Amino acid sequence: MKVSEFNYNLPEELIAQVPIKNRDQSRLMILNREKQTIEHKIFKDIIGYLEEGDCIVRNNTKVIPARIYGKKETGANVEFLLLKNIEGDIWESIVRPGNKLHVGTKVIFGDGILKAEVVDTMAGGTRKVKFKYNGLFNEILDKIGLMPLPPYIHEELKDRDRYQTVYAKYNGSAAAPTAGLHFTPELLQKIEDKGIKIANVTLHVGIGTFRPVKEDEVEKHEMHSEHYYIKKEDAEKINETKKQGKKVIAVGTTSCRVLESVADEEGILKETEGDTEIFIYPGYKFKCIDGLITNFHLPQSTLLMLVSALAGKDYIMGAYQEAVKERYRFFSFGDAMCIL
Repeated sequence: MKVSEFNYNLPEELIAQVPIKNRDQSRLMILNREKQTIEHKIFKDIIGYLEEGDCIVRNNTKVIPARIYGKKETGANVEFLLLKNIEGDIWESIVRPGNKLHVGTKVIFGDGILKAEVVDTMAGGTRKVKFKYNGLFNEILDKIGLMPLPPYIHEELKDRDRYQTVYAKYNGSAAAPTAGLHFTPELLQKIEDKGIKIANVTLHVGIGTFRPVKEDEVEKHEMHSEHYYIKKEDAEKINETKKQGKKVIAVGTTSCRVLESVADEEGILKETEGDTEIFIYPGYKFKCIDGLITNFHLPQSTLLMLVSALAGKDYIMGAYQEAVKERYRFFSFGDAMCIL
């Protein structure tokens, strides 16, 4: 299967640069796989497509302000993007300029409240970096770090909470699970009041989510690894939904990847923690999810391949053409799609 089959023409002005004023007022495209229909709604209308006994599964990871700017001992400016906590105070980081940051290089951030040393070079050109500081690392990042917005967003983010879901809980992501950005506390309460279960998983999103597929053949692409866990009570909530014959609907591709990584052949889950490199593309047989709430994804991306696996490539590519025609907003701060 060719990666080029997942290309589409997107006018640049449709790439959302800022979040919409009210989270749940973004537009929502509803895809019914059985009827092959397309409906145009507002996100808060999603409650009308969820039934009592269904379960939505959201990713409660929290984005850390992972982009930090510092200086080498020589005074040269450098930029670090923290990707993954390896152990203790050692992180995998993208560093710029990479050709000037060799093993042993020392960097100072924020007038010395944070110091770092490059201790190793990792596969793909990232660096293993050891930090030194006094106090709490996350508090220091809150002071000196910036939100790691995707490269296609050029506007400054005025309120960093808008690149965070309202239910974000566990620090660790280098990117937001953006399908969840549309939910408000009020909408979530209405969903629960209707008898719809809400379960959580945690997957810390890596920057690999933005990396382009460089292979010509889909099957040759290797996914980045991301750390996840699912708690016992959440696994049981999802299993109960499956046993009752109700729908399990993943909020975002990250939640989907956790569920499909953990589920057995019958779609049953158990409490677990690990790393996943699951790559879902057309031909994949879903074990757990029955539906997906997601944003509109980049051309030729692994995320577009995932939604194509769920709904069918031709149907999805047609829906994307419709979204362009109807002037939907695309990518992280854009509008949403619900596949049922």
